[in-house]
Amino acid sequence: MSLVPAVSQLVRSHLSTAFPGPVASASVTFLGTQPLEVDRFGPDESGLVRYATVGVSAAPMHPPTATVLDPLRGPRAELVLSLSSPRDQVLRSLAVLAATPQVEGLVLTAGATVDLQQPLWPGARVTAVLMGDAGGLVPDLDLPSVGEGAEPVRFYPVLPMTPDEAALARARGAAHLRQLWLDAGTDLRDPERVSVLR
Repeated sequence: MSLVPAVSQLVRSHLSTAFPGPVASASVTFLGTQPLEVDRFGPDESGLVRYATVGVSAAPMHPPTATVLDPLRGPRAELVLSLSSPRDQVLRSLAVLAATPQVEGLVLTAGATVDLQQPLWPGARVTAVLMGDAGGLVPDLDLPSVGEGAEPVRFYPVLPMTPDEAALARARGAAHLRQLWLDAGTDLRDPERVSVLR
């Protein structure tokens, strides 16, 4: 019996406790991958919209060098993007990011960068993302029902980057870029923001 529906249902229920409010969902399937969904929550009372993936965590992530793919053990992740106004065209871009563990063997974790080399939504200045620290926005989701040894699902904030910010993160490290954002008071949730390097 597949664990995919069971884990996805647990993830969706967990997300609904973190982000109450109306939910819309879009499903995307890439050749050779399990279906991935992106749920939209909000806007909430402060106007924030959350986009969260559902389906990445259906299976543990393994690097391409792994010789044995353990169906139970290994890190599990979902992605959460927060914006101050809706950009529903980002759904497909998030699905592309969510598919990278299956397609490219990428293990999604804090500090990882993924460059789509195209706008995250039409007209966006941001073309890449930095994975933030899990646990702050959405608590980890334990999976005791999946089996002994199953790691919890961790929910990583997706921090959009402009091309020059992504280049800086690769050259100087994610911590350097995050400090620049902090020093400049950059609102990473603003879909219209410009690069911190301008």
